[in-house]
Order: sequence, then structure tokens, then C-alpha cells
Amino acid sequence: MPFNTSLARRTIVRAAVSLSALAVIGAHAADEEKPWPSAKPINWFVGFSPGGSLDVITRLAARKLGEKTGQPVVVENRPGASGAIALQAVVKAAPDGYTLISIPGPILFNQRVPELGNELTAVASLAQGPMVLVAPVSTAPATVADLVKEMRNDPAGWSYASSGNGSSQHLAGELFNVTSGTAMTHVPYKGGGQAVADVVGGQVPLGMLGVTPVLPHIRSGKLKAYAVTTSYRIESLPDVPTMQEAGLKNYEAAQWYVVGAPAGTPTDRVALLNQWINGIMASSDMRAALTASGSVAGKGSPKETQEFVANDTRKWKELARKAKLALN
Repeated sequence: MPFNTSLARRTIVRAAVSLSALAVIGAHAADEEKPWPSAKPINWFVGFSPGGSLDVITRLAARKLGEKTGQPVVVENRPGASGAIALQAVVKAAPDGYTLISIPGPILFNQRVPELGNELTAVASLAQGPMVLVAPVSTAPATVADLVKEMRNDPAGWSYASSGNGSSQHLAGELFNVTSGTAMTHVPYKGGGQAVADVVGGQVPLGMLGVTPVLPHIRSGKLKAYAVTTSYRIESLPDVPTMQEAGLKNYEAAQWYVVGAPAGTPTDRVALLNQWINGIMASSDMRAALTASGSVAGKGSPKETQEFVANDTRKWKELARKAKLALN
């Protein structure tokens, strides 16, 4: 029987088409099984200006997260209203795992804003560490005790900068007032970077700020560091005492950074993000940034992160009530 080349050719073409179709179907199914099947970027919001501790740590973590997910991770600074503008933007985003936000805490508002456990779901803890009280070297009293004495003699003459109203730095400053019997005035900024510039320039006599943006100015001799707010000293400022060592008994305040996502984000994506972020924060790649800021890496499940935030926020709300703080 003669060989039918035309028939053979048609058979080969049909087989190739069938195999191509199966390959497309298989690839589509594989994509659907991926946690982030779309090639669109993951947007990671920061509610403060660039340059602060939160921004620096977020950008480092985002770069490593992009390597884990295979997706581009874009950090977007959306400063304003002590982080509330960014929070509102995230709440309006689709709960699909493509939107994250770094939340500094404790942060309190009188107005109703999105909260973890309600409009936002907890993903992971980034880090926890101290703040530091600083002043321009040219005008700084020698010690915390000297500073307190001058502040009591001239209550209206002293103010301090922070990264925002209701922020951890604002609350740490008010705790200083309560424990030292002083009345320095709070001056809120849209982020630590802007606040540092005005303290270095002498526009504001004091700053209660994160360690990262002030560290270069402390080392260059432009800023004096009075004390860190935690109960322990930090490696990057070994000669700077704690507030307790400086004479303020029972003073302790820490700022923490957690990652949130819109409520309703799939639990499998939240769990995977939690696993990856925990690993990133514990890695050697993050060690230098954490050491510089005096922070320790976060850890724990999404549920544990949510419980920690709720408990710490309750403590600071009690301080705000006692101090009759106006947080708007």
C-alpha cells in the first residue's frame, strides 16, 4: 500500500495542534494554582514620607519579598494624617493579596480609621524597637536631668518633633511628660525624615524619633542623643542610656511595625506572606538595618500579630485618656 504523505502530514499537524492546546491548558492550570497568578505588581504602602525607620525596613523587606513571590513589589509612600491616608487607600483596594501596608504602632486616632481586625487583616510582624530623644548639640543641656530642670523652669519654651499625631513617637513624648512632670509641646510631621531635618536645623528644639533617620546625625556630632525609650540599650548607640537609667523610673516605650492587608484577603495568601516575611526578617540580609535601628525581628502568626497589636493599643489608649491627649 503506498504511503499517503498528505494524510500523514494532516495527522502530524492535528497531533501538534492537540499537544499545543494541552500545553496551553496545562500552563493555565499551573498559573491558576500559583498564589499570585497575575503578573501585576504587589503594592506595599507606607503612610509616611521616605527616610524613616519604617520606610527603610519596608523597602528592604519588599525587595526580598519580590524574590520570594516572583512578582514586582512596589513600595508607595502615601504620607498624611499620621498614616490614615494610606490606610484608607488600602481598605479600598481589592482583597486579593496584591496590596499590603506597613503599619507603625502604637498609633491612635480620635477619628474612626481602618483598624487591624476590622477593615484590615494582620499579615505579619516586621520589627520592634526603641525611639530616641534627640536635640541639636549646640543647644542641648548636658543630661536628661538638666533638660527636665530647664523644661520645668520654662514650660512654654520646649517642643518636640515626631512623625505624626497619635504616632508611637507622639505617645512616647507624652509618656516623657507624664513621668518627668514636664509639658513640652508636640509638633507632628508627615514622617521621620522631615522631622529630623527641622530638629537638626534647630527649628524644633527636641525630637522623639526612630533611630534610623537620626543615627547619621548623632554620629556626625550634629545631634545629641539623650536616651532610648526601651528598657535596654541598643548596639548602634551603646553609650546612650535608657530613659530608666537617665532617671525616669518605669519609663518604657517601643515602636513596632506590622504588615496588614485588606480584610478578606485569601487566608492561604496571608499564611504564605506571613511565612515569607518571617523568614525575611530573620535573615542575615536584614540584620544591618535592624541593628542600626535597634530593632529586633518580628515573628508570629497573623493571629498572634493581631493579638499583640490589640493588647499594646489598649495600653496606650489608657495613657492617652489619662493625659487627655488631643490626637486629631
